[in-house]
Amino acid sequence: MKYFESSPIDLIGISKRANEFKQADPFPFITLDNFIDEELALELASEFPDLDDPKLFVYENALEKKHALNDWNVYPPSTYKLLQFLNSEKVVQTFSELAGVQLYPDNGLHGGGWHMHAGGGKLNPHLDYSIHPKLGLQRKLNLIIYLSEGWQEEWGGSLGLWSNEKKKNAPKELIHEVNIRFNRALLFDTTCNSWHGISKPVNCPKDRSRNSIAVYYLAEPALNAPTRSRALYAPTEDQKDDPEVLELIKKRADLNQSKSVYK
Repeated sequence: MKYFESSPIDLIGISKRANEFKQADPFPFITLDNFIDEELALELASEFPDLDDPKLFVYENALEKKHALNDWNVYPPSTYKLLQFLNSEKVVQTFSELAGVQLYPDNGLHGGGWHMHAGGGKLNPHLDYSIHPKLGLQRKLNLIIYLSEGWQEEWGGSLGLWSNEKKKNAPKELIHEVNIRFNRALLFDTTCNSWHGISKPVNCPKDRSRNSIAVYYLAEPALNAPTRSRALYAPTEDQKDDPEVLELIKKRADLNQSKSVYK
């Protein structure tokens, strides 16, 4: 199926960075600047809704403050076409070669799609879900495309990557921060105790938001893969002794109770 006249992303360039991806610390990742054709990136940025759009899901609790939407029927044309393209065989195969394992798209965008953080937005360090609750496949790669035009570094919102404290199953040391830049993408392996979250508070003006599109790629579960079907969050330093936060983490990680933390 043809989504664009030509590929809007440099798949050959991505495939050449396999060694860099595999050797990255604290887990495999690469950042990709000018990820999408510039004209398309600007169009995608313009298609994000207002934060008060009633179609958006709202997470507003001590672990995460964000708006999200993964409903294909709501997406405007350019966003719809890009998501179709990112789930296409040519993209999936390129990423499969990068990851060294056969990947599959998640056409349901479980947990993916539009993500928006207003001023005060947050996202504690967390591990993504491991096993897809409906497909039974393991989430292997995350692709996040940042699409906030004119984003200023002083507005924060950087995505932190932490090493893993094996004995505690918790984030240990902040190793790398990905600063938010328009049309920058981050691609990383989620199966390596890949703790990630917003490391610098979002402090943008009221009329702006930290916008991104997320797409996830799945694989057959690895031997002894964790069985969690929801994200596992960690408390921040000032939350470690807060019983309400610790209870919230348990609820957020439970497939049946997690919906209770939505606004």
